[in-house]
Amino acid sequence: MLRFTKMHGLGNDFVLIDCITQVVSIGLEQIRYLADRHFGIGCDQVLLAKVSDRPEADFRYSIFNADGSEAEQCGNGARCFASFVRNHGLIDRDTIRVITAGGLLELHIKQNGQVTVDMGQPKLEPADIPFLADKISEGYTVSVDGTYMEVSVVSMGNPHAILIVDEVNRVQVAKLGPLLEQHSYFPKRTNVGFMQVVTPDHIRLRVFERGVGETMACGSGACAAVVAGRLRGILQPEVSVELVGGELDIHWVGEGNPVTMTGPVTTVFEGKIEKIGW
Repeated sequence: MLRFTKMHGLGNDFVLIDCITQVVSIGLEQIRYLADRHFGIGCDQVLLAKVSDRPEADFRYSIFNADGSEAEQCGNGARCFASFVRNHGLIDRDTIRVITAGGLLELHIKQNGQVTVDMGQPKLEPADIPFLADKISEGYTVSVDGTYMEVSVVSMGNPHAILIVDEVNRVQVAKLGPLLEQHSYFPKRTNVGFMQVVTPDHIRLRVFERGVGETMACGSGACAAVVAGRLRGILQPEVSVELVGGELDIHWVGEGNPVTMTGPVTTVFEGKIEKIGW
């Protein structure tokens, strides 16, 4: 039997597995099985908590999308991870440093139960995202299904393409999301955010996540959208990001500074699952 915890951040849901106090061996098919909403537990991503192999971090954790592909970063998952290790007695501090495939993160559990994540500095160099372009620009023109559109491109440890739209609820996310996710300009595919600016400190956002599809919230996507808006001079340093599942508070002063994200965490249930299909 495998112990797990089901959690979500604004509806972006996760299966968290403690690989520290139990022996776990999971491959691609097992990840897909756990994430399946009909035959498994059901989630957008599976998070594996591990012992850190670096002295500056308390933990390492791996992030796997529902299709089995590994992700470098996940903002909502980071908040859930902080609550998970604290509530399970794996650490007794409220400030936690973790390593993911996207780099080092610092997580702060607040007294109200919300978690603030220092997401680090955004990466804007095309080669670091990765994105096929010769130089940094606040916007790049790409052809999608015969139509030219402008996107901002940002890495928050994982790649994001951001489009500014007039009305986010009218966007054909299910059509445009996959086309941009797999666009040839993104060698490792990309997450796709559709951003509507309501006021300089309030945006609405829908995100088509790489390897998952549209989710109810995307923390790294919210950060990337605010960075894109700040670089274009249309957003303030403090922005409330309204996603399908709720709101995140994002703060970014500007280049050379880290992006911080604050939002809620919910534990749905704990359980054990038989290793069917292992």
